[in-house]
Formats: sequence, structure tokens, C-alpha cells
Amino acid sequence: VQLQASGGGLVQAGASLNLSCAVSGRTFTNYGMGWFRQAPGKVREFVAAVSWSGGTMYYADSVKGRFSISRDNAKSTVYLRMNNLRTEDTADYLCAARDVRFSVGTPDTPDGYDYWGQGTQVTVSS
Repeated sequence: VQLQASGGGLVQAGASLNLSCAVSGRTFTNYGMGWFRQAPGKVREFVAAVSWSGGTMYYADSVKGRFSISRDNAKSTVYLRMNNLRTEDTADYLCAARDVRFSVGTPDTPDGYDYWGQGTQVTVSS
């Protein structure tokens, strides 16, 4: 499975960004999808996850009400809409896939994922 994230950039606090992660190589609906982020010197942090159908979403408390995860199974793509960005949202954002048939762990931990894409950098200035 290959994951290609895009959409990061440099924005001011309060702005919005849309991240995308295109998935190829396997049947997209076999995978739950997640977004994590990692700032320099910090551990990888869960941001949001969505079930294979798109019917169930999970969010970190720090992004609830500001971020929205969705997926388009016809396009094999997962999205992260980020509104009202804060300086503390600055990080490298990574998308990940978990095979719903085999994965152990939970959708809100890195151990729950089988495949990772490269990151896309989000920088929020004050």
C-alpha cells in the first residue's frame, strides 16, 4: 500500500488548510485511515481517524470542533479539513492505513496502523 499526503503549507493562525492522502496498491475499503502529527522533539500524536466506510470518525480532544476527517472511497483518498489553526498545530502530518481485517490496536494509536505515508508539513505562524 502506498500513501501520498499533500496539502500542507505555511499559514497564519486562524486560517484553514485541507490535507489529502491518496492511497494506491490495495482495495481502499479494506482500510481504516488515520492522520497523525509529529513536531520536532515530540512523540507522534493522534489527530483523527475514519472507519473504512466513512461512517465513524474519531478525533483527538485538541482538534475536536476544528478538524474534520472524511474519505472518498471512489477516489481512494482521505482528507483532513483543518479550521481555525493554532500555532500548536504546527507539525509534520502523516496519514496511515490499518487493515480492518487483521489490525490489532486501536485507531487512535500508531500501533494500530500497518502502513504510513510520508508527511506533509503544516506551519502555523502567530
